[in-house]
Amino acid sequence: MATQLQRRVSLRRYLLLGILLPVAVFIILNTFILYRQALNAANTAYDRTLLASAKSIGEQLQLSRGAHGLELSANFAYSVLEAFEADNRSRIFYKVSGLNKEVVSGFADLPAWRGTLPRQGIYAALVDFYDDHYRGDPVRVAVLLQPVASLDGQGMATIQVAETLELRQTLARQILIDTLWRQALLIIVIAIVVSVVVQRATRPVRALSQQLRERPEGDLTPIEATGAPRELTPLIDATNQVMGRLQHLLDNQKRFVRDASHQLRTPLAVLKTQVQSGLRGDVPARQSLDEINDTVDRATRLANQMLALAKVAQLRQQTELPVVDWAEVLREVALDLSPLIANKNIDFEITTEHALLHTHDWMLRELSRNLLHNAIHHSPAGASMSVQLQLEEQHAVLRIVDSGPGIAPELRSRLYQPFSSGEVHSGSGLGLAICQEIVGALGGSISLDNREADGWVAGLTATVRVPLGQNAA
Repeated sequence: MATQLQRRVSLRRYLLLGILLPVAVFIILNTFILYRQALNAANTAYDRTLLASAKSIGEQLQLSRGAHGLELSANFAYSVLEAFEADNRSRIFYKVSGLNKEVVSGFADLPAWRGTLPRQGIYAALVDFYDDHYRGDPVRVAVLLQPVASLDGQGMATIQVAETLELRQTLARQILIDTLWRQALLIIVIAIVVSVVVQRATRPVRALSQQLRERPEGDLTPIEATGAPRELTPLIDATNQVMGRLQHLLDNQKRFVRDASHQLRTPLAVLKTQVQSGLRGDVPARQSLDEINDTVDRATRLANQMLALAKVAQLRQQTELPVVDWAEVLREVALDLSPLIANKNIDFEITTEHALLHTHDWMLRELSRNLLHNAIHHSPAGASMSVQLQLEEQHAVLRIVDSGPGIAPELRSRLYQPFSSGEVHSGSGLGLAICQEIVGALGGSISLDNREADGWVAGLTATVRVPLGQNAA
């Protein structure tokens, strides 16, 4: 379910989510921080107003000696505080306490201050700010310890000025709203910019998709996207490589079908002619059956070799390769062909070294069988033949030396082409083509060289060099 959902998400939506979600989280945190900073700044400003009102009251205090000692008096009108009111949404209350905490002036029911002065205040005055409730409403209170002196003596008065929070709350809401709509506008702008940029950035991708959709069926030519962004170049190159491999497989398939239909048609036609001739009695029955048997053998060998050629192309696409010792494979193949060697009384010699290759056992077996079979087939009776497998400079080298007639000059140019046998009646011409395909799959090379003695061709040397290590099928 998660995989299907992930597939449905478009690149545009993915980028929008990938960009806007972190930005939105950052903006929310930033909005909260900005709101707290703005609120603290507003509280500091309004606290200064409260302190100014408390100082204004302190300037109106007088100290005199009365019947009970020093007495504090406050001679000012409440209208003095109206100058410190920002508007009529907030209300200001005050209370002045004397030297013995008695109420001198103001609102007597205003809760008394029970706190302590801060050790490191931001003001030079002896002032403290705190939050409280008065008459059911939250208030912000400033407490000023005001020294009062006269010719009669000196003392310390306590001045409390409280203000309701309507104005502060209104200002805080306004700050929050202003911050939120600006941040929302920023998110909208980012979303629009990302959408436009993604739309323009994905235009080459859409053009490339349209180009591929409009291609004719079976068109596997490389993609031409000269105006594509640099980031698309690896994708285009990889696609061209895949299309090249598909074209190669398709060409091999077409060639196999074409060759199979062409090459199998001839033995089948010959076989039909031989059967009809035998039915009419043109030749003795035994001779007819022998001819039919030879034709069936050639057709079977041809079909097997064509299937082997197709199997090589199939195995080249596999990547998980086992480790095979070529020496063991070579000796097993030589043992299988020993009846042919004995039938011709060939002086056969084989020497091997362990050669570990990452490839398929079938490929080494088919390569060895074709080369050995050709060498045995072309060697005259009683001749000598040697097979050597040795290691040379990180390569496994196979040399098969026979005493056959060698390769004619007119055949060398088409030596590895399918169906180019030098013997029309005894070979299909696929053996060397199969060998070349296998050696190419192993990343090696193959060569067939005439061996001369006294100016005459004394035989043929087949040499196969395959690099050791990770051989690709």
